[in-house]
Amino acid sequence: MKCDFCGKDESLPFVCNYCGGAYCADHRLPEAHQCKGDLTQRRTILAPPQTTFSWQTGYAQTKTRQPGAVFSAIEVRDIIIAWLGLGVAFFFSFVGGFAGLAGIGSVLSRSRGFTELTTLLLISLVTIGSGFVLHELSHKFVAQRYGYWAEFRMWPFGLILALVTSLIGFIFAAPGATYISGTNISEAENGKISLAGPLTNVVVAGFFSILMIFGSGFLQYVGTLGAYFNTFLALFNLVPFGPLDGSKVLRWSAPLWVGIFVPLAAVFVFAFLL
Repeated sequence: MKCDFCGKDESLPFVCNYCGGAYCADHRLPEAHQCKGDLTQRRTILAPPQTTFSWQTGYAQTKTRQPGAVFSAIEVRDIIIAWLGLGVAFFFSFVGGFAGLAGIGSVLSRSRGFTELTTLLLISLVTIGSGFVLHELSHKFVAQRYGYWAEFRMWPFGLILALVTSLIGFIFAAPGATYISGTNISEAENGKISLAGPLTNVVVAGFFSILMIFGSGFLQYVGTLGAYFNTFLALFNLVPFGPLDGSKVLRWSAPLWVGIFVPLAAVFVFAFLL
């Protein structure tokens, strides 16, 4: 997001509590950005730009459409790094973590070893990494459709945590989130923006399900992984607790949340767990 005063690209801008503008660290104070708000009046406390994972109700700032290109250079960089990082983390998990990596030398010594590992990495990037990226981009595009500024930002610590945990048998994957800035975000808009991510994963899972059902061999394996992880990602994000998407969807429409979550949970259990 660009500073309203100098135009500097600022991933976590400061919001002026008098005029409502977004500014970089150098111009966050009223006197630094030649604030046009009424400094004699009691200021209105405005929340800073939030992510889809931590929106608050009563968010008050004016709607502003993101100018220029759909993606900024920083956002493209962050999406690519998060996607590759998540893909590599699940690749580590696929090969068995520390134990599997220790045996990679013997795999590479075989004539087809390098091809096998490369294929496994590509499968991870396609089935899991793409599901995460499309999930976040759907939040972004729906938010922009409503007139809000929205960009993805990676979380370096979350990426490192995903890579480390993938080596010890499980993955805590939180490589980033879509940041959204705007005001007067209604409960309905909030719910629809939040629902867009899980629904996108349902659609992607449906595509992979076709490969799982009608494919054979390699294609069936790819389809099964893609359908499983995207269904799980949709279901997990619809859990109605904390900062997850499900809490916003439930607050917006409880019947809709039930109508999506319950059938999806049933499909996941009967298709993948039984």
